[in-house]
Amino acid sequence: MQKRWVALCLAAVLVALPASAKTITIEPGDNAQEEVQEALILAEPGDVVALGAGHFDFTVSLSLDVDGVTIRGKGMDKTILSFKNQDAGAEGLIITSDAVVCEDFAVEDSKGDAIKAKGSDGISFLRIRTEWTGGPKETNGAYGLYPVECTDVLIDGCVAIAASDAGIYVGQSENIIVRNSRAEYNVAGIEIENSWGADVYDNVATHNTGGILVFDLPGLPKQGGKDVRVFRNEIINNDTKNFAPEGNIVGGVPTGTGLQIMANRNVEVFDNKIHDNSSINISILSYFSSGRPVKDESYNPHSTKIHIHDNDVKNGGNDPKGIVKTLVVGLVGEKIPDIIWDGIVQEGVDNPEIYIVNNGDADFANIDLGRAMSDPKAARVTRDLAPHKGSLPPLKPIVIEGS
Repeated sequence: MQKRWVALCLAAVLVALPASAKTITIEPGDNAQEEVQEALILAEPGDVVALGAGHFDFTVSLSLDVDGVTIRGKGMDKTILSFKNQDAGAEGLIITSDAVVCEDFAVEDSKGDAIKAKGSDGISFLRIRTEWTGGPKETNGAYGLYPVECTDVLIDGCVAIAASDAGIYVGQSENIIVRNSRAEYNVAGIEIENSWGADVYDNVATHNTGGILVFDLPGLPKQGGKDVRVFRNEIINNDTKNFAPEGNIVGGVPTGTGLQIMANRNVEVFDNKIHDNSSINISILSYFSSGRPVKDESYNPHSTKIHIHDNDVKNGGNDPKGIVKTLVVGLVGEKIPDIIWDGIVQEGVDNPEIYIVNNGDADFANIDLGRAMSDPKAARVTRDLAPHKGSLPPLKPIVIEGS
């Protein structure tokens, strides 16, 4: 809270003293790499580093550790920061400062993550494109946009293509908005992980392995993912073969997954179009579904207080892959229901409050995965939605000052 207050105070100072700010303009050319990094080092709060149209070729990572700086290009298809020949560093750009805005440029073919922001209070990505231009490959960087341990995260009007983990990822963060963006040909299109308070809306997630993931994982400093709204998105035709490196948690996401919720609390899903995801349109899971042991005693692996309502859900599960094919088909038959809950409930909890209502003709199954993983014949699969009639109080919108 104190850091967030400092960031807000800094933003107020920048607004109050516009005359102190300067614009540093850099055009593509042989010396652009040195000029851009020098500008990022010497910039002062309120400054704009303005990048001209054209290709900037970098062989090393760029870094920014100055508060209140804007990095501005001429457009995501006009100002291209290419790291195709990168031989030092992993990220394309790494940001470790507060109140930073990145807008109107692209980062292509970085060795690791395209843009990483760590520990930033107030970080905005506006009309940014991240892409690995060779298409989906295991050797691509893990993340396109990658804010982690941040507060007040705004991602608006962005495009993310061909990340080997997640195109748009927000992890261990608070107060998040992801909107008006497009994620395609990634393993995970958009992922909210171990975070508190997120609105994900008006996005398109298509041709990924999995469209939108809302996860909470053990062994991380920030846990207890909660208070996430997913609404007015198109989550359609996610059909790219999973190309995550071996051992990666998203490597277990079946090709053809629409929305997957795992080990989260207070998740509201509404007004989405979720169509034609060939393995499963929506899954609600505990961490036990991953098949990995839970060694962290402070971690809660269950999903509770999930409210899925008023969505347009149809035509999923027609060509299942991964665990959906190897296990779930044997439980429910060749046609996978549009919405599946693994049925794993925390000991001592009578009602996990999984509510599923008004989703058109979407069908449902509780697959009783706890029993099914040890003995599929013992699973008590039910398609009855009656126990899931009900509702939760609507979650409050996320508010970021100036957004």
